[in-house]
Amino acid sequence: MARKRKGNPIHGWVVFDKPKGMSSSQAVGKVRWLLQAQKAGHGGTLDPLATGILPIALGEATKTVSYVMDGAKTYRCWVRFGESRTTDDAEGDVVDTSDVRPTAAEIEAVLPEFEGEIEQIPPIYSALKVDGVRAYKLARNAAVDNHDVEMKPRTVNINSVRLIEMPEPDLAVIDVDCGKGTYIRSLARDLAQKLGTVGYVADLRRTKVGGFAENQAISLDSLESLGHSARLEEAVLSVMTALDDIPALALSEAEAGKMRHGMSVNAETVLARTPELVVQDGQAVVAMDQDVPLALARIENGEIRPVRVLNIKI
Repeated sequence: MARKRKGNPIHGWVVFDKPKGMSSSQAVGKVRWLLQAQKAGHGGTLDPLATGILPIALGEATKTVSYVMDGAKTYRCWVRFGESRTTDDAEGDVVDTSDVRPTAAEIEAVLPEFEGEIEQIPPIYSALKVDGVRAYKLARNAAVDNHDVEMKPRTVNINSVRLIEMPEPDLAVIDVDCGKGTYIRSLARDLAQKLGTVGYVADLRRTKVGGFAENQAISLDSLESLGHSARLEEAVLSVMTALDDIPALALSEAEAGKMRHGMSVNAETVLARTPELVVQDGQAVVAMDQDVPLALARIENGEIRPVRVLNIKI
């Protein structure tokens, strides 16, 4: 007999405004404890140095995490010129310096070179795995043994990079809209090098992840002030919040019963009810049982085939 999970069966998303100094796993643990939720996970790691949007999935929403992690992200980054650091952020040790300070015009002139599909070499102090080992662990060992860690370049997509202001001669504030896997620390390092100097991320805030934005975010203080109460659950958004861009298909009672047991249903019959909705073969959809998401599914060979069934009671 399966062991019953402790906690409440809460399903949905908390758009957590992560404070500086807290890891993503600590944030998940804190939100799960406050809500006494049975299950929780996050939609994309945020470094302890960074603040901002960390979507936290509860219950069956954890099955939709990949849709959030694959979504676009927006960051506000403070790039400090004149020093390079081991971690490419403010927490690292200084390893190089430069007297070169780029102007706003010089920065704006090179930013287009960092848009589109580009190659990045991830920071050696990152959670990326190299031969099965986290890069930051290899980097720490390398510092002791005095040898280099080779990080292979990877292709990422950056939709736009904009200079917002230069509050100090050696500090630039930029906004970055990017896709999955982009390292802002690498962007800051490479931008500085392109400008003939060195630099690092002095501060970082994530302002958007997929369909989640700052105006939906709730701070740790606000969550704690609500305590273990019914009001706390008001901070939980629907599972569907992460699936707004995916077509939702309404199933009949009989079709819902089949899909709940992992069985496919006829796509033509379902799509005939909403002729205005155009869905291509191979496209991801959300199968709905009344107003409740029943399964993440895919259209294949004339059938709607469940990929992940969501066990949410009506």
